Amino acid sequence: MCRMTTLVRRLGVFDATVIGLGSMIGAGVFAAFGPAARAAGSGLLLGLAAAALVAYCNASSSARLAALYPASGGTYVYGRERLGPFWGYLAGWSFVVGKTASCAAMALTVGSYVWPGQERAIAVAAVLALTAVNYLGVQKAAWLTRIIVAVVLAVLAVFCVAAFTGGHASAARLDLGADAGPGGVLQAAGLLFFAFAGYARIATLGEEVRDPARTIPRAIPLALGITLVVYAAVATTLLAVLGPDRLAHATAPLADAVPALAPLVRPAAAVAALGSLLSLTLGVSRTTLAMARDRHLPGTLADLRHAELAVGAVVVLLAAAADLRGAIGFSSFGVLAYYAVANASAWTLRGNRAVPALGLVGCAVLAFALPPASVVAGAAVLAVGAGVYGARRASS
Repeated sequence: MCRMTTLVRRLGVFDATVIGLGSMIGAGVFAAFGPAARAAGSGLLLGLAAAALVAYCNASSSARLAALYPASGGTYVYGRERLGPFWGYLAGWSFVVGKTASCAAMALTVGSYVWPGQERAIAVAAVLALTAVNYLGVQKAAWLTRIIVAVVLAVLAVFCVAAFTGGHASAARLDLGADAGPGGVLQAAGLLFFAFAGYARIATLGEEVRDPARTIPRAIPLALGITLVVYAAVATTLLAVLGPDRLAHATAPLADAVPALAPLVRPAAAVAALGSLLSLTLGVSRTTLAMARDRHLPGTLADLRHAELAVGAVVVLLAAAADLRGAIGFSSFGVLAYYAVANASAWTLRGNRAVPALGLVGCAVLAFALPPASVVAGAAVLAVGAGVYGARRASS
């Protein structure tokens, strides 16, 4: 019989917030603004605002639910308790599959910045290293995440100050929304939402935070608020320096905006992606743990160390073979499906239902505004998950 892991409550508000920041202020801030500008043009900031609004609704719903159900698994637990076993399972399936793909995307981002041309080898090495960190214990991972977040925030602050004090920026380029259509703004919001989704990692650590009924509802909006301020500052700076057209075609926007900072931006981007990868693997392994406890996944994964090793092994395989762009699009659809279940679960609670209703509609709109290939692939994987659940129920 496999050993069930009992998790220790070590994390306070600061550590939980930093873990959320480590996921949100990651590779997205270095890579997401170009594709979003291609979709929305000068409406980039409108897309950012729409993504932030949906993220706020999701964060509010997640915080309320986490206070009631402070257990590892996040929306997998909330959906199971509020909507029924199938919806909890579907949320867990969406999270584990989608975020495993996101882990691979972050690992490949590390590789592309550290050693262009050897992306996959560096990606595999990064996954192995961070799997070892997680295996040694979440407190060590939290300390490492603190360092990563501090470094990235410092680099982004230097970038914004240098752009405006060095004469690179021009207010004339901030022609907000002049060439933006609703479809482009929504697609940009869907792409940018990918970068906001890290606060789920706070909820999935529910069994490892002290006083979760108070800690989680404080940490989630705090992490989201800090991230929004940082993203808005960087997006405004990029538009003011490059304008929407140059930003849309920039492969390394921050380096292109202030070329003198390129030697600083490249390692910072790699460090940021490592921070995202670290927090993502923490969250995926704990949702895997929760699903294994309920026998939706093999029982051996109910041991946290086994779950961490299994997640690491799958991400290594994906990083060695997957396409970066495909992984990101697929993950975005899964993340939005996951939060749709969170909002539907929060809607069943007493009190204000307007916020979870808005969040649910927002998730659906952004999911179907994504590129068609991402929508088709994501919907197919959800259908496979539902089929697996149905087959399991029929055979039990």
